[in-house]
Amino acid sequence: MNTLIEALSGYGWWILGLVLLALEVVLPGVYLLFFGIAALIVGMNTLFLGTSGWFGWEQQVLAFVVLSAISVYLGRRWYGSKSEAGESGLLNRRTRRLIGREAVLTQAIVNGRGRVAIEDSWWSVEGPDLPEASRVRIVGAKGSVLTVEPVPPH
Repeated sequence: MNTLIEALSGYGWWILGLVLLALEVVLPGVYLLFFGIAALIVGMNTLFLGTSGWFGWEQQVLAFVVLSAISVYLGRRWYGSKSEAGESGLLNRRTRRLIGREAVLTQAIVNGRGRVAIEDSWWSVEGPDLPEASRVRIVGAKGSVLTVEPVPPH
């Protein structure tokens, strides 16, 4: 009976780890992944070290808590650095990547408003009144309206 309990405690950690990883696939977010990894590590240690002696159920629970904390900490650092790097991208801030570029007015700026074509898009611009075909430099953006200034002729 005692060997059955020892065998089940080692496999119990494996089962818990696999269930947590399976739930991670089903549930949104990245929460259970770290606890599943910790449970699998404790299960592996339980199978190698056994449950008798110094690695009883109390030490296993303590190891699970410590490994979960370490796993969460490392995971937050890993995913945190990824999200910070992704936030610097310009995917959803197209106007920011246009600042500093030069363009030609396709519609004259009259009463402070005009239009330019950049790449495959048309953009509304604000700036001083200028005739059509004038070269302008994009110096800022308010929402989807670009702020421009005239480029002096070379």
